[in-house]
Amino acid sequence: MKLCTFTLQGSRRLGLLDGEQVRPLPADVARDVGDFVRQLAAGASREELIAGAGAPVPLAQVQFLPPVVAPDKIICVGLNYHDHTKESAYAQPDYPTLFLRLTTSLCAHDAPIVRPACSDSLDYEGELAVVIGTGGRHIPLDKALDHVFGYSVFNDGSVREYQFKTPQWTVGKTFDATGGFGPAVVTADELPPGARGLKLETRLNGQTVQSANTDDMVFDVATLVHVISEAITLSPGDVIVAGTPAGIGWARSPRLLMRDGDVCEVSIERIGTLRNPIADEVLAGAVAA
Repeated sequence: MKLCTFTLQGSRRLGLLDGEQVRPLPADVARDVGDFVRQLAAGASREELIAGAGAPVPLAQVQFLPPVVAPDKIICVGLNYHDHTKESAYAQPDYPTLFLRLTTSLCAHDAPIVRPACSDSLDYEGELAVVIGTGGRHIPLDKALDHVFGYSVFNDGSVREYQFKTPQWTVGKTFDATGGFGPAVVTADELPPGARGLKLETRLNGQTVQSANTDDMVFDVATLVHVISEAITLSPGDVIVAGTPAGIGWARSPRLLMRDGDVCEVSIERIGTLRNPIADEVLAGAVAA
């Protein structure tokens, strides 16, 4: 099952994605994947929640939103592919390198990733996104995959200049509208356990710049869920962004950075393709929150 969140006639909806069309679920059932998994965690059955899906709507009539619009937590993993660690200035750590993103950093499939006005160092990172279904603390390793609802695609757009201003990466990893997410969440039962063995590819303007397999991750999905939950209570709808392989633009000579008018695509086998144009930030003066 593929679930996507979108706007239809001005209303936020959740629906079942099937090719080039989507079947909206009733608005009172769920309005994004986060709502859906919280209802499952509270005891609702998946069959009951999707029973009222409506007539198919062409994708041309909808606007995608991030599948989970406002996760409680977006926990990202750095240095989770050996080849990416080798192209960086770091030694391979023996514990996951974790940092956080904020919900304001998310942008949907087909929406622009915004290159900030303050820096010309916006880079791509194609990644697997893990959506938590049932939360908890101290989740055993052998039960960790039972807590995963499904998987999506992420582009961890990174403002490198700001990422490396300090030893702690967060600011460069959470600029507004730099984290592409979507277009859909594929439920875990549709994929190999832990989404293992899937090809991951990033393309910039049609050129393949990253190509790897999810088997190449240093810390697999079960390990990430287990280790993160040692410290942090995971909640339904939380997102773990599981790291990027080699090929980032910052490590190339000359550097390959994303600029206004570019198009970046991240594809993961059996999950989908996330596509984002790149657009320069438009400064219009201070805006009240």
